[in-house]
Amino acid sequence: MKTFPTLQLHSFPAVPYKRLFSVANQGPSNEYFTLLRSEVLPQKNYKCIVKVVHRDFIQDVLADEEAFEVSMTKGEIDYIREMLDSMGDGRTSLSPYDTAWIALVRNLHGLDLPQFPSSLQWIANNQLSDGSWGDEHFFLAYDRLLNTLACIVALKSWNVHAQKIEKGITFIQENIHKLESAEAENMTCGFEIVFPALLQRARNLGIDNIPYDAPVIKEIYAARNQKLKRIPKDLMHTVPTSLLFSLEGLQDLDWKKLLELQTPLGSFLTSPSSTAFALMETKDDKCFRYLDDIVQKFNGGAPHSYPADLFPRLWAVDRLQRLGISRFFESQINDLLHYVYGFWTETGIFSARYSRFCDIDDTSMGFRLLRLHGFSVNPDVFKHFKKDNKFSCYGGQMVESATPIFNLYRASQVQFPGETILEEAKKFSYSFLQDKLESHQLADKWVISEGLSDEISKGLELPWYADLPRVEARFYIEQYGGATDVWIGKSLYRMPDISNNVYLDVAKFDYNRCQAQHKTEWNEIQKWYANANLQELGITRKYLLHAYFLAAATIFEPERSHVRLAWAKSQIICKIITSHFNHEATSLEQRIAFIENFRNNVDGLGKTISKTGHEILNILLKTLDQSSKDAWWIHGRDISHQLHDAWGAWLMKLNEGVECNEEAELLVYIINICAGHMVSEETLMDPVYKRLSKLTNKICQQLYGYENEKVLGIDDCSTENNSTEIERDMQALVELVFCESNVVNQTFLMVAKTYYYGAYCSPETIDFHISKVLFERVV
Repeated sequence: MKTFPTLQLHSFPAVPYKRLFSVANQGPSNEYFTLLRSEVLPQKNYKCIVKVVHRDFIQDVLADEEAFEVSMTKGEIDYIREMLDSMGDGRTSLSPYDTAWIALVRNLHGLDLPQFPSSLQWIANNQLSDGSWGDEHFFLAYDRLLNTLACIVALKSWNVHAQKIEKGITFIQENIHKLESAEAENMTCGFEIVFPALLQRARNLGIDNIPYDAPVIKEIYAARNQKLKRIPKDLMHTVPTSLLFSLEGLQDLDWKKLLELQTPLGSFLTSPSSTAFALMETKDDKCFRYLDDIVQKFNGGAPHSYPADLFPRLWAVDRLQRLGISRFFESQINDLLHYVYGFWTETGIFSARYSRFCDIDDTSMGFRLLRLHGFSVNPDVFKHFKKDNKFSCYGGQMVESATPIFNLYRASQVQFPGETILEEAKKFSYSFLQDKLESHQLADKWVISEGLSDEISKGLELPWYADLPRVEARFYIEQYGGATDVWIGKSLYRMPDISNNVYLDVAKFDYNRCQAQHKTEWNEIQKWYANANLQELGITRKYLLHAYFLAAATIFEPERSHVRLAWAKSQIICKIITSHFNHEATSLEQRIAFIENFRNNVDGLGKTISKTGHEILNILLKTLDQSSKDAWWIHGRDISHQLHDAWGAWLMKLNEGVECNEEAELLVYIINICAGHMVSEETLMDPVYKRLSKLTNKICQQLYGYENEKVLGIDDCSTENNSTEIERDMQALVELVFCESNVVNQTFLMVAKTYYYGAYCSPETIDFHISKVLFERVV
């Protein structure tokens, strides 16, 4: 059995932080503070502060904060790695509803006993203080009433725990009216089918104190009858549909046909309750083995869905990437995605392996992440979710919810040329989500998350082509709910692999650590600006900040400072030289002299080079010298000749007035060699590299022109045509980068996205992002 690693806190005793985090995630309780003081703080030295998850609540305990936080964050990173490495069939909270259905199963050998007595005991042990069963920290009427009724029925069926039954009935009596005002969008899955089925069982057991004739219950029965009329009975017996998840609420079933639709694990879809009902009706051995495995694994309890292996793997990768901390877990992410890819099918995927039923939510998330990591996935998979020009989460879905369509929208943006199904998906999903936003109808049927509305709004405002990593992370840290996010199935459930406070804590600490480095660099680059007198060369402080922001928002890691600064300074120097060469006072002879002096590494004032040219040349040579020294110090490689050759080639093309300016290609090259990536002559001559260079130069030149027209307020009729061409070229660039995926090639897309960002966003938006990303600390 795997044990979680321990964390050595300098001279303090080793701390089993699995326990510490599990207590911390429950909130700042007495147990939490006691654990901190007893296991972390030495009695004789009360001079330290422990910040694990709820840092805001421990301000009274003192310490050497920075050194301790670095150690603690490393511990949290190791903890997350352990989580990702040991994901197995997925971690999820247990469902009283599903456990109750398992407890209802009678002994398969004819004895008047429960087949799974530990499930009955689990129910008895997990009643809440108000008499209900369900999520203790979040009240949803559908969830509490369904769970409570199921548990009452299970206990009554075996005539045990009469007092618990009475408390449960009292809770239902006092809370049934809350269904009248409950959000219909947050209704648990299949509620109108399974709740009436439980009510009927309660009647049959002689439970008379439930208000069966309450108006809201009559409405539920009416909704059930209406839905049952629409159920395609023939279809549900021949192909896997979502109805397999709620068989316990249906009648007149042909079990001989239905058993053909079991998964290889013996379940119906991934539902323990549906499979328990099937076992009652059929005594099927595969059903029994599936349920027995669950009961053994969860000590009598049962999750709402099992296994749940694909869903948490994909969403964990997504969360880690958007929080800006995926670089710490590259090995784990690679393993997780390879696992998912092993179960990818031409019709998509479901939340778990071996399912022939697929949904657009898991399929969209899987498609996007797999494609972005170089896996071959065919977008025709989305044709299975399209009908009458609309996309649906799955066949037979009555009410479409926001989150699956938002993931479809995100998937549609990693489009390759000619993939019309993704173009159709993008148009549909964008329109659907805009309507949801405008009508304030973003209550979701799959997840309850406080930041969801802002997440979708920001996602529509900024397309993927313009979404820079640190801009995304800065906003997603605010949107991500951590352990407060609640997922909706037939009952509410929690997914700690996806939603936990440790991810959030690491993301906040890492963001502030990176931002502190960026602020230091910004101070340095301002000194460079003043010392080099760049204002006199036409560079405003605002442009300086803008150039640095683009580099820092893309390459943000503290250890890559030299690459970030080389990028920002190179972009600024490119602008200065371009302006100088294009100035009417600069003659052809002076331009040639500038290039010759550069090639000869001479910064002296010659006869034909102007004073301004001399100043610019001096700035360029000093910058290249510094970049070369940085690369030698960090990577042990001399890149001075490569830098000079690249700049020399760019200057020659600039002087020749090459129609498509090759600044973007130069920046890509500088970033790659400063980062220590090998860019050999063979690489430069490779057909794919040459095509990437040509395409990136074209895109960035068009975007630069588009940005200038926007600034100048030019409304040209050709803009729309140019925009369409840019979109096609970006699709081609994305295809080249991810079909030939490596760090060198990915730099082309990275640079192109900064140009797209500049062209797409208004000056006001950019100023807001700069303020938020570079200067506003995450709290």
